[in-house]
Amino acid sequence: MSTSTSSAGPAEGADQIPHRRLPFWVALAMSVALVGPTLAMSGNGQGLIATVGKAVPLVFVIGLVGVSLVGYSFVRLTRHLNHAGSAYGLVGGTIGPRAGFFSGFAMLGAYVGFAIGTLALTAAFVNAFIAKLQPGNDNPYQLPWLAVVVVGAVISFLLSGRDVRLLGKILLAIEGVGIVSMVVLVVVIFAKGGAPATGVDFSAFSLDGVSASAVIGGVVAAFLSWAGFEACASMGEETDNPGRNIPRALAGTLILTGVLFVVVMFAQVVGFGTDSAGLEAFGSSGNTLGDLGNTYIGQWFSLLIIFTAIVSAFGCHLACAATSGRMLYAFGRDGFGPKSLAQIHEGTGGPRFATWLVVGVALVVDLICGALGWPDMGTGNPAINTYFLFAVAGSVCLMVCYLLVEVAAAWFTTAPKFTSVHGGKGKVLGLLLPVLGALVIVVVLWFNVKDATEWSAAPLLGLYWCAVGLVIAIAASRIAKRVGESLTRELDLSAQTE
Repeated sequence: MSTSTSSAGPAEGADQIPHRRLPFWVALAMSVALVGPTLAMSGNGQGLIATVGKAVPLVFVIGLVGVSLVGYSFVRLTRHLNHAGSAYGLVGGTIGPRAGFFSGFAMLGAYVGFAIGTLALTAAFVNAFIAKLQPGNDNPYQLPWLAVVVVGAVISFLLSGRDVRLLGKILLAIEGVGIVSMVVLVVVIFAKGGAPATGVDFSAFSLDGVSASAVIGGVVAAFLSWAGFEACASMGEETDNPGRNIPRALAGTLILTGVLFVVVMFAQVVGFGTDSAGLEAFGSSGNTLGDLGNTYIGQWFSLLIIFTAIVSAFGCHLACAATSGRMLYAFGRDGFGPKSLAQIHEGTGGPRFATWLVVGVALVVDLICGALGWPDMGTGNPAINTYFLFAVAGSVCLMVCYLLVEVAAAWFTTAPKFTSVHGGKGKVLGLLLPVLGALVIVVVLWFNVKDATEWSAAPLLGLYWCAVGLVIAIAASRIAKRVGESLTRELDLSAQTE
């Protein structure tokens, strides 16, 4: 296939279109790594115990339903539209260039925020592993977290400059080890009958002892455990047969992580026990998988689980950097930002410079946070404080982007100009499911921002970023026109090269 275009404008240049050569598994690896199953299962359940108690598995079942509604919209759109900018292209190719730019700007903020936060979290997990190697020591030796961040950034620079297929293999290996370890732990917990006091208690899937409103509020945290499942959509211009393989990767990520999250959360609840003592132990655990591994298998397995959490956090950072780089590449190609962002490296077939820029930004922001001693999120750990700030802010940006994708999917289903594309098939579901998904996202957004009172609160930082994107989209008519022209050309070329 041809990888060049002679059309004039911002997209001009023989190296502007990525090589269409990546197989399905690379796209799947990118999404699974950005979700970070080991990372999510190690630390996303504790905060729910105080409000929903043993009903954590039920919360994740409802969360899976909600995220699947969003997934449906991505699948429906990527069957026909594929673009390096992910939502930027999907929304822009349906609703229009201004909405496309706004959604892409929001998604860029999310992934850059995640890249910053997960680099800091990697440092926190490294020190947790070092502390675990010093049992009985009340004041264990710890590395300066910024030093670990610098080392992690150097490794990220080296890996980001390599062929994305190599990165895909690394990401699959990282999450593969973590998933296998979780499955082993789950099997052992069930085989031993769970906690002696309560056993395998299936009432965890009921509303027994918990209000419906508490469960709905808890769904917010569960829903965000899947944040980033759509990362593979940014690989649409590099993946072979994207109209088939990108939807498969999206669906595969949701099925794999959906089943895994529900089963693992259920195993953790029954592993600690569904009585008050067990739930208290669950809620106070620093790493639930590590603690259960130590209880049910042994300290060596606990160390293995914590180590997999380290590499899972770092793998998530790599995936975020790669996805953000492709977002920057899409903006640079369309004239928003320096043209150097639109360079495709001949050896890797991807936007290496743009990816390196994201890694550099993540390093600099973490160093600034460390030097200033900001933010203070109340955890007592500066690395985890940094992670939480940028993870929450990024999640709010991503929810705004998801909302626009739901609108785009409904628009794609009902707008007359797209009838010839989808043939009018699935019109009822194509409208109903995105509307339901939009309602879920509005609820998630509300529960994220309703208690934010200080101007520097993490959810508000995410909204500030989105507000900047909205102002640019509305006020900069020249950018909107340029984006519209470029998106039309790029989406047409993408369809021709499938």
